[in-house]
Amino acid sequence: MQDSYTFPAIFDYAEDGISIEFPDLPGCLSCADDNDEAVFMATDALSLRLFSDEEDGSAIPSPSDVLEIQKHLESNQIVTLIRVSMPAVRAKFNEKSISKTVTLPAWLLNEGKEAGINFSQTLQDALMEKLGIHRKIKRRQYKNKKSA
Repeated sequence: MQDSYTFPAIFDYAEDGISIEFPDLPGCLSCADDNDEAVFMATDALSLRLFSDEEDGSAIPSPSDVLEIQKHLESNQIVTLIRVSMPAVRAKFNEKSISKTVTLPAWLLNEGKEAGINFSQTLQDALMEKLGIHRKIKRRQYKNKKSA
């Protein structure tokens, strides 16, 4: 896994907007209304694709030569290099919360609610303790109902 990747994207300009494709990454497509949005959307699409490929263990191809791509472009197309920093992308997706259904006895649920317990945070703390994970995590501040 690399820390960053740079791939050429083809911006195809039409009356209704800009279509974006990555010749080296079939199916990695996006679109936009203007240049700023096109660069943003291309970066987002590339980030998602590369993160997904890394997670799946799929091979990430070497990027094509920009000069070679330019030889085959139409007059309404340009090639733009898009670069992504993977540590930031990985951090973004690895910190994403995922909903998980748990089963609790009704009495325990009621006691927890009455005490103002944040069940999600308590489960995270317990799992990290059980797994021996010692790291700081972002926490939301909740008001304890009993102390309010």
